[in-house]
Amino acid sequence: GIRPAPGYPAQPDHTEKPILFDLMNVPESTGITLTEHLAMSPASSVSGLYFAHPEAQYFNLGNITRDQVEDYAARKGMSVEEVERWLGPNLGYEK
Repeated sequence: GIRPAPGYPAQPDHTEKPILFDLMNVPESTGITLTEHLAMSPASSVSGLYFAHPEAQYFNLGNITRDQVEDYAARKGMSVEEVERWLGPNLGYEK
């Protein structure tokens, strides 16, 4: 099995954390909160998506193109600049 987590190569977008935290009532049920930069507090907290399938394998997102960023921004209701800021290491183009 694998445990990809927000901010790691298979799931680099940290902005998905608030959605997951809201869906699962994480602060209320665990006391774990998110900082303004979407780090978890306390710092010893961990999260991830857990896939127990024996053929599950880790992968890297890799570089993404401007048109992919534009599409992703539109679907998330974010500006292109904001998505570029969060996914900077994965941009396959110069800003």
